Amino acid sequence: MRERPSFMVNSYEDTMNNNSFDALGNEHRRELLVELLDENPLSDTVQDSLDVDSEPGESEQELQIAMYHLHLPKLVDYGFIGWNKDTHEVVKGPRFEEIRPLLEFVDDSTES
Repeated sequence: MRERPSFMVNSYEDTMNNNSFDALGNEHRRELLVELLDENPLSDTVQDSLDVDSEPGESEQELQIAMYHLHLPKLVDYGFIGWNKDTHEVVKGPRFEEIRPLLEFVDDSTES
């Protein structure tokens, strides 16, 4: 069996870094994760704490649909949140602590 070249080996750390940056790459996912630093659990419904006017032409309903079908499932897949669709509750996931330092940095940066 041939060994794969080292540039093709995807380590756990690389995957976590990619997942972390992808999760933080969208402002709505980023805002939700930062909110979880202080409040656990959260509601999965779009609230005043989320900036619903952040993208031109994006309505609150469109954002809610995007959160439900794209953003929340992605964060669940990464392990950063747990999400109960029946109770509309979002909690810190099993890998939340791995992204905490980045979230704290983002939170501190936005407060300055």
